[in-house]
Amino acid sequence: MAFNSFNYFVFFPIVFIIFYLARQKQRWAVLLVASIFFYATLKAPYLIAALGMVTLVAYYCGLRLAAIKAEGGRKAILIISIALLCLPLIALRYLPYLLQYFHILEINEEMSGGMFTSEGLVTLGVSFYTLQAISYIIDIYLEVLKAERHLGVFALYMCFFPKLVQGPIERGGELLPQLHQPYNFDYQRVREGLWQVGWGLVKKLVLADRIALFVNPVYDNVQNFYGPPLILATYLYALQIYFDFSGYTDMALGVARLFNINLTQNFNRPYLATSIPEFWRRWHISFSRWILDYIFKPLQMWWRNAKAWGTAAALLVTFLFSGIWHGVSGGFVVWGLLHGIYMASSALFSQRVRKFLKARKLDKSKVITVLQVFITFNLVCFAWVFFRANSLADGWYAATHLIYGVPTALRLLWSSLFPSVNSAGLLEFFQPLMLGQELNSVLTLVGLLAALAVLAILVPRCKDKHFPLGQPTLVRWAIYYLMVLVILFLGAYGTGQVFIYNQF
Repeated sequence: MAFNSFNYFVFFPIVFIIFYLARQKQRWAVLLVASIFFYATLKAPYLIAALGMVTLVAYYCGLRLAAIKAEGGRKAILIISIALLCLPLIALRYLPYLLQYFHILEINEEMSGGMFTSEGLVTLGVSFYTLQAISYIIDIYLEVLKAERHLGVFALYMCFFPKLVQGPIERGGELLPQLHQPYNFDYQRVREGLWQVGWGLVKKLVLADRIALFVNPVYDNVQNFYGPPLILATYLYALQIYFDFSGYTDMALGVARLFNINLTQNFNRPYLATSIPEFWRRWHISFSRWILDYIFKPLQMWWRNAKAWGTAAALLVTFLFSGIWHGVSGGFVVWGLLHGIYMASSALFSQRVRKFLKARKLDKSKVITVLQVFITFNLVCFAWVFFRANSLADGWYAATHLIYGVPTALRLLWSSLFPSVNSAGLLEFFQPLMLGQELNSVLTLVGLLAALAVLAILVPRCKDKHFPLGQPTLVRWAIYYLMVLVILFLGAYGTGQVFIYNQF
């Protein structure tokens, strides 16, 4: 049941009404049943089994960790529990891929009823709640969190439906206390939640899905393009994945607010970051915090004697894990490796750069800040090439053909500025990207997308996105109607665009 489907917009209001009418002691059960039903609509019973296994292992091992005081026994339970928690993800995502790769298993997608992808079984949500369960166990081991004794509440913590399939990856210390709090209806929170859901729909349907109409024809046939069309498609994909994923997150946070639950803010204008480390403090925040706390920090401690080089190596391994977590294809591995190289380079050289700029009194220069944002954005976009490409070969082709034809395009553009020169050459050069559409309609659409993209990127962080709620009634409802009209008339419907992070 996708967040942008009609069924979902019938489902969550019904759940809210039942939740509101239920007795206080029964409300957790309402949300738990609704969450299991939501996951069951994927029609993949093995996913329910995987969720049940991860939940029970984490719950039982958490209680055992809390009860045992001997360090040896606690460490053994920690290692065993993490291994057991990883088993479903390995079995569902990585093992089928390896079996196919070595021709041990042949998968017929038509006969499988849609439960298989090119990389094996559908694993929607498994990687997210697996990381959540591991963080829960480690936090208990480190004694920063007490074990949850209510099995029902713990199961709800694992599978609360707004965050189940794409996160945010919630920490036990942040979400579990909220699930124990008594619910009190708050009209203001309901309004804020519904506005945030609408804002997420605009990002997904109007921005991400319309941008996809330009990105997909290029990256699905990448060998037919070079130069400016590839560059434009890559920049557009950077916007597409941001609007797609942050749109989902806004909808998840908005629905959770209806139940007085605050989920983790996952995005904070990431493309305005002045460095790759800052980008990761702004992008997929719950995941970046997870890999920082549970992978990077232990590795950094182990390699602390190597000083800066140890930190760089820890970052490289951490972000290589990030790529593998996203998928087993070579493109994801290269994407993670690129970000690992970016982060390791920052660890080795950023201090020298800061000293250089400070010595020349350029550390507070706005020009330098803009230049840093520009460089960071382009580094991120270059890595997106491998993330989006359908194969490592396609990614390599795109990366090595980005600048082909750029001089020709610039020359044609310069020539077209003069009325006496026929601009047919420029139009012919970009014709493959226009998909047979008229130039005026393409320019109009690009202009609209650019305006909305700039608006969405520059809007302050999520807590300030509810600006209409404080406006006069007439203005507020005018904005509401405008949002509805934008979704209805500018949304890309019937394109089959699922959320990008559904595959992870």
